[in-house]
Formats: sequence, structure tokens, C-alpha cells
Amino acid sequence: MTRVHGELELLQGDPLDVAPRVLGALVHCRGVTVRLTEVEAYRGEDDPGSHAFRGETPRTSPMFAGAGHVYAYFTYGMHTCVNLVCGPAGRAGALLLRAGEVVAGAEAALERRRGGRPERSIPHRDLARGPARLAQALGVTLADSGSLLAPVDDIEADGLRLEPRPAAAPALVARGPRVGVAGPGGGAEYPWRFWLEGEPTVSVYRAAVRRRAAGPQSSGSQSSGPQSSGQRSGPRRAAG
Repeated sequence: MTRVHGELELLQGDPLDVAPRVLGALVHCRGVTVRLTEVEAYRGEDDPGSHAFRGETPRTSPMFAGAGHVYAYFTYGMHTCVNLVCGPAGRAGALLLRAGEVVAGAEAALERRRGGRPERSIPHRDLARGPARLAQALGVTLADSGSLLAPVDDIEADGLRLEPRPAAAPALVARGPRVGVAGPGGGAEYPWRFWLEGEPTVSVYRAAVRRRAAGPQSSGSQSSGPQSSGQRSGPRRAAG
């Protein structure tokens, strides 16, 4: 099958430039399709809120692999979050997929989100509302980290596919501080979270609460919850 390059071209460039362009795009994975309504941009060594702030490590190497790669990570020891890598190889950059609307495969998404509890009731808007929920709905695992997006027309592919859509009108794109990033990299100085105004699937913003250091290994950063965890969340902020 001929490789379709449109989805890779969409991810070329600085994450801050790519972020508004991917809003409204479709992400397909394992029988579920999500329309992206919220993302966060992360850079590398010049972004203190990024896992790649301290440089490339075995964990963060997918962030340096170039546009179209997948970077997945574990947060709170129980939740997976997924990023799409942006820009050229050798320069870290990624978009955390924060939230979206499930537009196909709702039954599969609901089953995954229920986590073996069939009696659990989950509103449709909450199926992929938050990065951990989105990854779970799509069936993304840590095994996907480092993989390359499959061609969008390869519907049998076992992995993520990105389908570009017409860019949202600038008036519909809002931006503000990233969620769950305390200290350097957080707050109004880094309005690197982008979302579609008026979309009910956009997650609720909660400012990170900076914890008092409990010991020499404390990172001083604490996410506000598994549904809103950013790259810099909990004691695992610095990759290594």
C-alpha cells in the first residue's frame, strides 16, 4: 500500500503551530474514531513542563523520532496518555491528545472505559474527555510508544491513524495554560493548551497545585487528576 503523507505533513513544524491545525482531525485506533477537540503542545529542552526537558532518554526517545511517531507514557502508575510527535527528527516536540468526541466505535470505547464493570454508566461526552480517558477509549497502550502512524487508508492497521480535516476557523480556537503543570512550564506564561470553543467534550481546566517537597526526590509538581494529567504530572515529571 502506498504511504499517505498528508497526516505526516500536518504534524510538521513547531508544536505550537501544529496544535490548532489538528483540532477537528480524526484519530482512528482499534475500531474507535475520536474527533480531537483539545490538545496541549510540548517542546523539548526549552520547555520545563516537558518530559524531554532534560534531554533524550530511553523513555522519551519517541519525542525525538520525528513527525508522525507516537509517544505514550504511564501516569499515576495506572493510566496511559498518548502524544503525537511533531517536527523534525532530533528535536523533541509533541502534542498531548487531551480530549475529543467519539464519532465511531462508541460501543467499543464504552466497553474499554467501563474497565470490566458493565453496570458503569458513562455519558457519551465523557468517553474521551481527558487524556487518560481518550487513550483508554482508543485502546492505546505503552506498547504503542515509538510506533509510526499507520497510513490513514489502512483500515486493517493495528495502531493509530490520523485523518486530517479542514482547519477550524481561528475564532473557534481557544488557548490557555496547560493542565496539571505546576511551577516552571505552567501558568499563564505557557498558554500551550488549545481547544475548540463550545465543545462539550473539552476537559475542565484545573490549575496544578504545587506540593511542598516531602524529600529530595519530590518533583514539586502534582497533577489535578488522572483525567487531566499533562506531561508534567506527579513524581514522574522528569523522564529518565
